[in-house]
Amino acid sequence: MTADAAVTSGPATDCGAGDLELPRPLRLLVTAAWNLTESIGLPLAAYAIAAWFYGRDAGLVAGLAAIWLTALFRKIATGSVPGLLTISAVVLTLQTAVVLASGELWLFLLQVPLANLAMCVLFARTAGGPDPLIARLAAEVVALRTTGARHPGLHRFFQRATWLWAGIFLLLTAGLALLMVTEPASVFLMLSTFATIALVVAGAGASTVWFLWVLRRLGLRLRFASPAGPFPGGVQ
Repeated sequence: MTADAAVTSGPATDCGAGDLELPRPLRLLVTAAWNLTESIGLPLAAYAIAAWFYGRDAGLVAGLAAIWLTALFRKIATGSVPGLLTISAVVLTLQTAVVLASGELWLFLLQVPLANLAMCVLFARTAGGPDPLIARLAAEVVALRTTGARHPGLHRFFQRATWLWAGIFLLLTAGLALLMVTEPASVFLMLSTFATIALVVAGAGASTVWFLWVLRRLGLRLRFASPAGPFPGGVQ
């Protein structure tokens, strides 16, 4: 088995034991788009339509209903709810509850750090277990799969990467909570958006580089292959 972790386009039958496969580029894009659509696109569309006709509160309720109906459909259709959909449902539920609880400005702003705290908890609670959230998201969102038995070194990477993301969201929680009490609302909202995007992009980049380095160190290859199985997202 080569130590080269470069992505190749050879057929799946050439893979060594324990190598990792991604769907071919077009299927990869469809798989990722499907997961993002059901987890973010559908509730956002429901929010936009309801808010346009009936106002913000109706939009929040519509978005929340859309994401929980999607989760219910996935549970009935596939027997499980994808990790990204679970994250979106938990965070949107928390944000909606806080925003609708009162008309107070500070409560509206509080939902931003609280959402990041919820993300931190969701990642941290799985980081030390057999199914770390990063591994689950990789399998669901980009259909990453191994051709052999689970490699213990790779499993440790997914555990540590999950801890990394728990730390990122904890850092965001603390930073945004500080900004909330020291900055005007308009400045807080602008800085919170910038900080969230910057840290998420930095975390994604660091995780990708770290992942490729781990593959090289473990002597595993990552290649494109045509995955057999159900439609992206697990729907037959």
